[in-house]
Amino acid sequence: MASSTLTSKSFLGSSRIDGASISSDLRQLSISSVQISFRSRIPKKLQINAAGSTFGTNFRVTTFGESHGGGVGCIIDGCPPRIPLSEADMQFDLDRRRPGQSRITTPRKETDTCKISSGVSEGLTTGTPIHVFVPNTDQRGLDYSEMSVAYRPSHADATYDMKYGVRSVQGGGRSSARETIGRVAAGGVAKKILKLYAGTEILAYVSQVHKVVLPEGVVDHDSLTLDQMESNIVRCPDPEYAEKMIAAIDAVRVKGDSVGGVVTCIVRNAPRGLGSPVFDKLEAELAKAAMSLPATKGFEFGSGFAGTLLTGSEHNDEFYTDKHGRIRTRTNRSGGIQGGISNGEIINMRIAFKPTSTIGKKQHTVTRDKKETDLIARGRHDPCVVPRAVPMVEAMVALVLMDQLMAQYSQCYLLPINSELQEPLIMPRLEAANASV
Repeated sequence: MASSTLTSKSFLGSSRIDGASISSDLRQLSISSVQISFRSRIPKKLQINAAGSTFGTNFRVTTFGESHGGGVGCIIDGCPPRIPLSEADMQFDLDRRRPGQSRITTPRKETDTCKISSGVSEGLTTGTPIHVFVPNTDQRGLDYSEMSVAYRPSHADATYDMKYGVRSVQGGGRSSARETIGRVAAGGVAKKILKLYAGTEILAYVSQVHKVVLPEGVVDHDSLTLDQMESNIVRCPDPEYAEKMIAAIDAVRVKGDSVGGVVTCIVRNAPRGLGSPVFDKLEAELAKAAMSLPATKGFEFGSGFAGTLLTGSEHNDEFYTDKHGRIRTRTNRSGGIQGGISNGEIINMRIAFKPTSTIGKKQHTVTRDKKETDLIARGRHDPCVVPRAVPMVEAMVALVLMDQLMAQYSQCYLLPINSELQEPLIMPRLEAANASV
């Protein structure tokens, strides 16, 4: 058996530390006589090195807070300096996300008014961390007294206990959709920068509620506007199908039940070259971002699963040169990304959301001490999450694109570009704020 005894040779071949001579007693000391223990004082079962509340590499966002705590929010680190920014830039999307908007959303009453407390001076970002806070003003922790001891079926109650051995029993804690306030606030910043920088637009809408499916081709992605999506409470740009979707939600709402649906998201004018080969492909980053949202169960990109029904000749997007000399594709089954890198076409994706887990119907479950019981959940919950998920999806897509834009600029545009193949990135247009860059 090989010995684990260390030799007594001088460390790094030197007998001096910081220019001082080591005493003769220490030099004569055999290292093999020193017992070194690598046993940690902390039991291994307690050595958990996982957080999960920070997203992004260059444009980093950390969210904080619980659904029935003092408040929620985010810290944005890496935001470029000298960008005009105020609470109003975030509040617009926070208002689209907030509860109590209509009869088909949770009746919880929150204004979700945000406050920036750092990172902005005289209306401009300073390049330092931006702290955004939104207080909770309509908490009803007592609504969750039964759920503190009994697990809600398909909710995160049980798995949070399994992971941490403790959890916030008032509402869903960090698993609540209220956590997404920080994402939406940060997404508002990212959306503004992307719009200033490249005219990039990110628009999401509801394309399915339960069995009501908006037919493909009904919505023109080239001309889709925010006003079309916001024209009704379900956020479907087609009025006829919007009414059908609202009726489907109403039908289960009055029964104390819930339904799921699909949110479609498009990106217009995305800069070319975003994303990296192999592990960090742009659609992979978008998938992770979208699937990190509460209640998500599926992600499709471009042609999605329908593309499996086509042959290569039917599915391929043929190239051509447009009147401006730009390389384009005649079709867009690739969804605006090829080889994991954006090609300048419209990026499109679809995200599936499950029915809300917390419902007003009796369900069989178990308690925290493993006794079987029945549960009728109280509290205020969305009968269908997809109308409020629209700004959440837009926010996560914006965070990915912002992060990838900064990575692209630092890696591929640090030195002069190959003008025959690469397009120059447009510098920020900040004339409105009289800020020079």
